[in-house]
Amino acid sequence: MKDSPSRHTVEEAQFAAQRLAFGPIMFQATRILRDSGILDSVRRNPGQTSAQIAETSDFSAYACTVLLEAGLSAEVVSVDDDAGWLLTKVGYFILKDELTRTNMDFTQDVCYLAMFHLEEALRTERPAGLKVHGEWDTLYDGLLALPEEARESWLAFDHYYSDGTFPQAADLLLGWGTKSILDIGCNVGKFALVCLNKSSTVTMSLVDLPRMIEEAQSNIGDAGFAERVSAHPTDMLDPNAALPQGRDVIWMSQFLCCFSEDEVVSILKRAREAMSPDSRVVIMDTFWDCQKHEAATYSLHATSLYFTCLANGSSRMYDVKTMRRCLERANLRVDVQHDEVGLSHTILECRIAE
Repeated sequence: MKDSPSRHTVEEAQFAAQRLAFGPIMFQATRILRDSGILDSVRRNPGQTSAQIAETSDFSAYACTVLLEAGLSAEVVSVDDDAGWLLTKVGYFILKDELTRTNMDFTQDVCYLAMFHLEEALRTERPAGLKVHGEWDTLYDGLLALPEEARESWLAFDHYYSDGTFPQAADLLLGWGTKSILDIGCNVGKFALVCLNKSSTVTMSLVDLPRMIEEAQSNIGDAGFAERVSAHPTDMLDPNAALPQGRDVIWMSQFLCCFSEDEVVSILKRAREAMSPDSRVVIMDTFWDCQKHEAATYSLHATSLYFTCLANGSSRMYDVKTMRRCLERANLRVDVQHDEVGLSHTILECRIAE
């Protein structure tokens, strides 16, 4: 949503600016309130004083006081001289909402220290912040070797946004009578498993980096579907890396946002070359200009900076207009656009342009 002269008074605008200026400090205070159990103590026993909260906390009364007073301005708690500390609606979301917890953990464990290097990443278009976790060219090269907390928070973040959409997406694809799906960027094989469980005949061809392919094959083998899956370890950054031919559907979920616009076009051109006349390319992603809620757009704009600073230095969360231009450059057209799929996704059904 664009700002406008009528949206904020001068005082409101100045306060919004201060919230940004002190945002990292308030983030850490809020995270500690959550992780230390202080917020939960306030929820379970409303009306306590700081000293009373400290009695069941690892922190002193002083530490509880400064954290809770910061929580006042962060709007996660309120205080009344007679009633003591109380949890607010915002505090409840910090404490109990899975979406908020997933995003906070991702910010803390994956992004927080790395963002000190954001300006360098922007100037060089390289993931300069990745060095806080390891020495890789891109995050995807080292994903499974990330420190445990960072790896678990990354996977939880990635899967939270996709898992709820996969059954609906699989029903759409299989409803066309699809017999074969090429899953580009298969990750750990979750979408493949949904399709294989829903259909007794569909075959899956998996494309990803070698380490991810190994993980996906292991998960699919453990589920008993190995005979209906073929693996194609591929670095899609290699412009000469061809794709398996003739599958009914070429599926890309939360994948193209991992590449620059020119790289997206290169991938789409290779998908176009792998298609038969009746094939579809199906793209599912969280396009920021297709969101119903301002909070979703805000989150996606922040996630773009994760791609800049940590993932690869050159990709972002795209708007659907940009993706449509990339498809046109690859001689593909959008036949149908499905919005509001799952939490915040859009599905684009694409065919060969005539």
